[in-house]
Amino acid sequence: MNDDIWILGIAMTRFGKHRTLDELDLATAATRSALADGDVSIQDIDMIAGGCYRMAAENIGQLLQKQIGQTGIPVYNVTNACATGATALRTAIMALKAGEARFALAFGVEKLSGAGLLAGHDRESTDEEWVPKGRVGAVTALDGHVGTDTMPGVFAEIGMEYAHRYGGVDAEVFAGIAEKNHAHSTLNPLAAYTKPMSLAEIMNDVMVAYPNTRSMCSANSDGAAAAVLTTGEALRHLSAAQRRRAVKVSASVLTSDPYTDGCQVLPDINTLTRRAADLAYEQAGIGPQDLDLIELHDCFATAELVHYDNLGLCEPGEAGEFFRSGATWRDGASPVNVSGGLISKGHPIAATGIANVWEITHHLRGEAGERQIAGARAGLAHVLGLGSACGIHILEKAAA
Repeated sequence: MNDDIWILGIAMTRFGKHRTLDELDLATAATRSALADGDVSIQDIDMIAGGCYRMAAENIGQLLQKQIGQTGIPVYNVTNACATGATALRTAIMALKAGEARFALAFGVEKLSGAGLLAGHDRESTDEEWVPKGRVGAVTALDGHVGTDTMPGVFAEIGMEYAHRYGGVDAEVFAGIAEKNHAHSTLNPLAAYTKPMSLAEIMNDVMVAYPNTRSMCSANSDGAAAAVLTTGEALRHLSAAQRRRAVKVSASVLTSDPYTDGCQVLPDINTLTRRAADLAYEQAGIGPQDLDLIELHDCFATAELVHYDNLGLCEPGEAGEFFRSGATWRDGASPVNVSGGLISKGHPIAATGIANVWEITHHLRGEAGERQIAGARAGLAHVLGLGSACGIHILEKAAA
């Protein structure tokens, strides 16, 4: 069993609108760049894990092989909502740890620009009381039971529930989170949006689901990301340049919904994220205080706030005060979403989990350009797929 896993090469396309490129074009571009970044070829790869949420039944991994080389290796096509990319990464890591591969490729790709609101449907008008039925019994769609089936509405309720429970949080705090992420994106040339927005502009934007205005919602976009991973044993036989740029995967965790009261109606994103964070910190042997930067799943401004608490970045119930302290800005004590986050960098579902790892990797290598966090040695990448799945990866800079 191999204990040490390393990111050897990693790449992402620009997120945004790619009108002339399809999913396969984007996946091919990201994969070829990741292979080049790691100074390896498709002939070196022993397994592939690929994800595309909207093409879940179309074997995106095998389609990719037809573009970059059909070498006969095993391919795992995965889908796990917004955690699809992180799940592909986790699948590759498990194969490496099991000794079934020396080099593995994980990728995620999506075409989402112009997709509009995710989920939601026409609600049937009825005066009848809802009665559990069918094989899943009381498990039912959100629509009509928590008031919405759209993602902005679901996460608006999650944020407002936190504000109600703990206090110290209002619409301006949520808007401030979006202001931060839009500001951070101005330094990221691969982000979907790269212009700053003032607090007033954000708060006065089109209201989608209170308190989330349009500019507090993640940007549906096209994009792909890919990573080449290897074992510590294999890394020792590579060049000094490859070893120097390799980044250690100190923790890789994937969790699903535990049973909690009401979880069949409103998914409990807090409990599964807290459990994933606890497991990841234990695996890595570090705590949240040791992190130099965090890329978390800010599908909406309300989501980023609750995850400050869930990831242990602040004391329970103090997420509002934590944000107001300035800690989460790029020059703060715990920089969060220096990339611009999903709100501004963009959110092509299956690519997001690996793109968050891409951002951390570049800071640990010292290759993040203008947005570089000086001296970064450890970072955490978090992603959450409603329904639910939570993936967390903790990365550390090589000692030498």
